[in-house]
Amino acid sequence: MKLLEECKQAERIGISGHIRPDGDCVGSCMGLYLYLKKVRPDADIRVFLEKPADIFRCIRGVEEINSDFGEQEAFDVFFCLDTAADRLGGAEEYFHAAAKKINIDHHVSNSGCGDVNYVIPEASSTSELIYNLIDGEELDGEIAKALYIGIIHDTGVFQYSNTSPETLQAAARLISFGFDFSRLIEETFYEKTYLQTQILGRALLESIRFMDGKCVVSVLDKKTMEFYGASSQDLEGIVSQLRSIKGVECAVFMYQTGVLEYKVSMRSGGRINVSRIASYFGGGGHVRAAGCTMNGTSHDVINNLSLHIEKQFIEEQDT
Repeated sequence: MKLLEECKQAERIGISGHIRPDGDCVGSCMGLYLYLKKVRPDADIRVFLEKPADIFRCIRGVEEINSDFGEQEAFDVFFCLDTAADRLGGAEEYFHAAAKKINIDHHVSNSGCGDVNYVIPEASSTSELIYNLIDGEELDGEIAKALYIGIIHDTGVFQYSNTSPETLQAAARLISFGFDFSRLIEETFYEKTYLQTQILGRALLESIRFMDGKCVVSVLDKKTMEFYGASSQDLEGIVSQLRSIKGVECAVFMYQTGVLEYKVSMRSGGRINVSRIASYFGGGGHVRAAGCTMNGTSHDVINNLSLHIEKQFIEEQDT
């Protein structure tokens, strides 16, 4: 795919990513936005996302993100990044109305939703894909910083199995622009607010292990979240912390989003393909990290997930 060729005649270009944007979503969208603003100063370029967490204010231009999703004139080109169109939220209608739709993603569950699709499941992140697509001669420190943040968030600062030699080579080039990468890692990945630490403690305290300790689940209901004044942005990292418990192969974290509705996040040590489970329930993701939205009581959701997790353990034993 030749990125500039796909939008060289476009006068209006839109960019968006998934609801509840994480580091890779924000990093890839802003990296592409800053790049196109630089190489196509004549074009009207806009980026649409739900309001990102405050930790991403270090990215130049983040204040230019449109989060109100008002009525828009149709775009000549619209980029859907780090997701399929059905998770674009308020920007989905802009994507479908665009003259050309481009989908760039690295989730194995995404079969491509655009006129042009660049979906590479082997890539560590969508930010790495954007790095590979842009003209390296036009790369600068601000673009590099945005893409680096995206990469470190989706690789767990290079500790997850999706980190490849190519990922590390890209990261090496990005940090060569001289920004304080260690500070970025600390402030955007590791550092937590007191509220986030409180809600993490609550989630860990009320977690339950099952399947002989190979799995762990934790649930936060709306009442608890309201008590702490927590939003979805305050829940980042909880499922990964659950997965780090010794002996746990599969971790499940759920929080209530509506009446009998839960957002589910799953992490695996490798034996369980959580993408397969999430896809069955209408979600998606990666082999080791995936999520979905499920309906029912928390017990119903846990029981339904348990059946699929147990099935994979049994399949593994039979092979």
